[in-house]
Amino acid sequence: MEKRYFTIGMAGHIDHGKTSLTKALTNVDTDRLKEEKERQISIELGFAPLYEDDEVQISVIDVPGHERFIRQMIAGVAGIDLVVLVVAADEGVMPQTREHLDILKFLGVKNGIVAISKIDRVDEEFIELVKDDILNELNGTVFEEAPFVLIDSLSKKGITEIKELVIRTLKEQEMRDAKGAFRLPIDQVFTVKGQGTVVRGTVYEGTVEEGQLLSIMPKGMEVRARQIQVHHKSAHKAYAGQRAAINLSNISKEDLERGDVLVSSNHFIVTKTVDVAIRVVMDLDHMVKQRMPIRLHIGTTEVMGRIVFFDRNEINEENGEILCQLRLEEEILTKRGDRFIIRRPSPQETIGGGWVIDPLGNKYRFGNQTIEELEKKKVGTPKERITAALVEAKSLPLHELIKRTALDELTLAEHLNESEFVLYNGKEYTLGQIINSIEEDIYDKLQEFHHLFSLKTGINKAELLQSLQKRFPKALLDFVVENGILNGIFKRKEQYVSLSSFVPHIPKSWAKRTENLLDDLKKDGLKVRYLKDYFSTAGIPEKLELDLKKFLEDQSIIVQLDEQFAYHGEIFKEAVEKLQSKTSQEFEVGDAKDVLDLSRKYMIPFLERLDAKGFTKRVENKRVWMN
Repeated sequence: MEKRYFTIGMAGHIDHGKTSLTKALTNVDTDRLKEEKERQISIELGFAPLYEDDEVQISVIDVPGHERFIRQMIAGVAGIDLVVLVVAADEGVMPQTREHLDILKFLGVKNGIVAISKIDRVDEEFIELVKDDILNELNGTVFEEAPFVLIDSLSKKGITEIKELVIRTLKEQEMRDAKGAFRLPIDQVFTVKGQGTVVRGTVYEGTVEEGQLLSIMPKGMEVRARQIQVHHKSAHKAYAGQRAAINLSNISKEDLERGDVLVSSNHFIVTKTVDVAIRVVMDLDHMVKQRMPIRLHIGTTEVMGRIVFFDRNEINEENGEILCQLRLEEEILTKRGDRFIIRRPSPQETIGGGWVIDPLGNKYRFGNQTIEELEKKKVGTPKERITAALVEAKSLPLHELIKRTALDELTLAEHLNESEFVLYNGKEYTLGQIINSIEEDIYDKLQEFHHLFSLKTGINKAELLQSLQKRFPKALLDFVVENGILNGIFKRKEQYVSLSSFVPHIPKSWAKRTENLLDDLKKDGLKVRYLKDYFSTAGIPEKLELDLKKFLEDQSIIVQLDEQFAYHGEIFKEAVEKLQSKTSQEFEVGDAKDVLDLSRKYMIPFLERLDAKGFTKRVENKRVWMN
């Protein structure tokens, strides 16, 4: 099964127990700074490893709750997959809780758990009142149907339950796109003595490897990933969803800042004018006016700009989506679909948030025509809609594409003929990039398998595809394998799939010992010892014995008579030739014993092997040569 990586966030009002809960779950105190210890509040983002097994790795971000540290909170939450909303039982929902809820909604966080903390401070009756209060506040939010867990971090009540719930929830959730271009918004920059500059952040998408050439955007500076760490442990790679620290070459700490973005591709757009779709908070304290200054929070970036409307001059109250533009004072790196928050600089408050329609906005006239154009952009071109549907579903028949894209059959037919769309099985459509991605996955799995098990012909096809079946339809996976065989990338022998260039071979580290084993076996001729003894004498470990035996048998280097005995392939061949030359077309066991001078314990298995290989056929008490 392919391993998946997730980051969860703790959110909620100041002093409601987020840091205590993180410590109870992870045994890590995320308040590191002297000021945090003194004031007992979180100022910077805190990180800790929560859980890891063969399927998932889960990290925790403890985000600051105090309103003065809201920008750190946004930087943390922007990269998470699940939020634990912490509400103290003795206080209930507070103003900061509501603001955090708004921010989570605007950032598109879909998974949530509500932790009612400090339950030892109140009685059960009061807890029920707090529950009702929370349910009322959560109505209409992402947490509307979120499960509740009662906890107390000091007495450890509910800690096991909430940890198990987090793990269970994330195991059922899709991870971020590990196949796209690598992107890591930087939230911390520091130096390590003797190592140089290190940046830290959550990998939004893609993967990064040690030694890889990367760019710092929007500055456009080239760097190399010298070393990678995930939770203070060295790693060759970091994947989407992981917290990673990357040691960079050719750059100093002074050249970097929170908000810079580390990327592996030049496909990302750097811009100062962004077309967006926004929603505003329900209870605005102050009117939002045309071209008023705003502070944009996107990823870990925080920049000043102005909001430009094309169908109004102010907002007092608005429940729907507003199409508008953000004109920024500094360049940012972004792409379509990125989520953001906008805040008023003074007096400070969250105005709203939304998503990027087009990172390369133009100058437009005020009026309905511009809104209509933005609507078209928001929905996307037919090609974009088809691509988006296939990216999500991986593979769809025509009738499903009609439903998902709201395009008619004629329009679909026009676009589905383009090279990036692939029809397979005569009825299903997918993307060329998805086929390439699956092919790369299979190639990597086979390459790793051949490295670890060079004696084996290949991987059983069902086993090879098993880990991919959670993300891709089986019919699509079968097509990719067959297509790869057709194109000479893979080959198949019976049910086993391998790379076309692969030839099974004995690992170099065991070649000499195998040679000794075969020499001994050949030297003993037809009167061999138990095969197990030869492996033992040659010093070949038991765990390798089965695979090596099968390999030698498949290559006809040895011929197994039964479970206990085997002959060297050359000895067996000579014995067959000798027996055939000195017997008639039909012969009995006694005739064979006279020719080969073998006792019954060798003779019977030898003759049965001749039958199995088709050299002879048993007819009552005799053997008949078949050629």
